[in-house]
Amino acid sequence: MRRHTRADLTPFYAMLPDGWLIPSVILATLAAVIASQALISGVFTIFSEAISLNFWPALRIKYPSHIKGQLFIPSINLLLYLCCIVTILFFRSSENMEAAYGLSITVTMLMTTVLLVVYLAINRRQRMVAMVFGSIFIALEGIFFAANAFKFVHGGWFTILLASGFILVMYIWNNARRIRRKYLEFKPIKNYFSIIQDIKHDTDIPKTSDNLVFISKSNRSDFIESKVIYSIVNKQPKRADHYWLIHIENTDDPETLDYTFQPLLDDTIFQVSIRMGFRVRPFMTLYLRQIIEDLTDGRRFNLESGYSSLRKRHVPGSFKFIVIHRIYYPASAEHTRDNMIMALYAVIKHLGVKEEYALGLDTSNVVVEHVPLIVNNHSLLRRIVPRNDES
Repeated sequence: MRRHTRADLTPFYAMLPDGWLIPSVILATLAAVIASQALISGVFTIFSEAISLNFWPALRIKYPSHIKGQLFIPSINLLLYLCCIVTILFFRSSENMEAAYGLSITVTMLMTTVLLVVYLAINRRQRMVAMVFGSIFIALEGIFFAANAFKFVHGGWFTILLASGFILVMYIWNNARRIRRKYLEFKPIKNYFSIIQDIKHDTDIPKTSDNLVFISKSNRSDFIESKVIYSIVNKQPKRADHYWLIHIENTDDPETLDYTFQPLLDDTIFQVSIRMGFRVRPFMTLYLRQIIEDLTDGRRFNLESGYSSLRKRHVPGSFKFIVIHRIYYPASAEHTRDNMIMALYAVIKHLGVKEEYALGLDTSNVVVEHVPLIVNNHSLLRRIVPRNDES
């Protein structure tokens, strides 16, 4: 039977001695399983870091153990499964996949070399090494790429199509975030100390919570985003004993996790800046609890409730997170490109989870508010005017 089927075998298996076929198939199968597991783990890590760097919508991530680096992203796992099924149904055999596979490998090699050269070039002490290394390897890999580029019409387009889809999502997501940041308005927080202090002592306003927590977009502790002031003062006045402004800063160090605490208004407004590495999962409710414990132990904050009946029994005060969703209205913008990117952003964001889940907040203590991102009085739309009734 082996003699009749040897001609049908691939060159790798056909060159094996008699008796080695079955062990080789088993070994190749195990190698494929190991390679697939490495691919899956690598994809999870890449998407996790892309989320932290604001290149991809926030996704639900599971951590199966306490070992650093072990994570599982259900939606990406499903995406890999669907892509595998589509690829198998489309190409039907490994021979038909040669062009797509070869082009993907050469592009991966070339991109890896380019990224390494850029990294070495950024380090000024290694520029000469980067030039020599890059010249040699980019020339060699460029030859392989040119040879595989001719296979574009034979299946290589499939690789480019998949890569273009991911690049498009990353481009839209990153640029949409930049557009949103462009329209953010920051004001000196000291200008609002008086009104916030008055709201705190105004018993005519129902008390929202002992502690209100806002996520601050401002990189400076002496400035506050106008939408936060709008939420506290204008949208629905919110009375509380303490107002917390939490600012999250992502760092290049993957494992950084620390914070700084600064009182802005005595026993009323506090600012906490949290630095997190791009591989650290944000669990803001847990981190804030740990910060409060540190401040309470150091007698820098009194955690007891603001209600006298509860305070005399040493009951801890309540906390409530206010998550502000900034709604983009195309009629308020002035650029068609911004409208197009934001329209696609509105579709893509449904791929991810909501902001309160992405921040790791306890949703039982979260209030979501919707406010307009842009308030533009100079819109190109016509302005309605009073009717002149001559009758």
